[in-house]
Amino acid sequence: MKIIKKLFCFLIAVVLILFAVYFWNLDQKLMEWAYRRVNEIFDRKKVDFNF
Repeated sequence: MKIIKKLFCFLIAVVLILFAVYFWNLDQKLMEWAYRRVNEIFDRKKVDFNF
């Protein structure tokens, strides 16, 4: 019974964490932050277009 109770509590915790990420759109906020950092890095590079 202890194993089942621990498994049930673990599953409930996972569901609550995933719901919080979904509800507050945290994955999109993280991707927006990362996208801005990557753009800052690439905007510093000198670009030379040769056509």
